[in-house]
Amino acid sequence: MTTPTTPEPSEPTEPTAEDKAEELRRFNSREQDSAWRAVAYMLTGPLIYGGLGALADHWLGTTWLVGVGIVGGMALSLYLIWFRYGTH
Repeated sequence: MTTPTTPEPSEPTEPTAEDKAEELRRFNSREQDSAWRAVAYMLTGPLIYGGLGALADHWLGTTWLVGVGIVGGMALSLYLIWFRYGTH
């Protein structure tokens, strides 16, 4: 009876040009997704908080809360982008 032999670990091979190209495509895809998310944050923050300011203006009979909502939404958007993408 013979005992089964275990294969010896092979030495690591150099990545091929195709492997490098695939890694670059994945990296570019992640970076592109991050850029589009940042654009979405920059648009939705002022729109949502400006809209809430407009509703509050209509309900309270004022005219200045829209501006506060837009500026506040932009500030929150910039903070979110800085917190999410600026710390790595």
